[in-house]
Amino acid sequence: MEVKNKVMPNGQQMADFNELGEEKPIFMVNLLKFKEKAEYADKRETDLTGEEAYTIYGKEVQVHLEKVGGKIVFAGKVSRLTVGEVEELWDQVAIAMYPSRKAMLEMISNSEYIKSAEHRIAGLAGQLNIETNSPLDF
Repeated sequence: MEVKNKVMPNGQQMADFNELGEEKPIFMVNLLKFKEKAEYADKRETDLTGEEAYTIYGKEVQVHLEKVGGKIVFAGKVSRLTVGEVEELWDQVAIAMYPSRKAMLEMISNSEYIKSAEHRIAGLAGQLNIETNSPLDF
């Protein structure tokens, strides 16, 4: 299995996501890898690390999530790999719940969210963003 960290979805991924389907909750699993030093698109000078820039985003995104009925379900630092092999571990894992894809699209299209996302882009070296359905009953 080849793994490629990215910061933005490719065209096909975005097109697939835009197919709204059922109005049911989704959970987005985020595997996050940070830049050593934050790099903003507008070239502003900063002493922030990638993790610090992403932390700004993380605090702001909670407000954006609440506006569309979503929430952070879990966030934590990766401590070690227990099973399997990868060349490099991610730095953090976060799981966000959205009431639907439509709600997530509403959030990420909002101009206030787009302003907050500058910190996300500045801080991330890459990520995997995995959509899941409602939890399974075991």
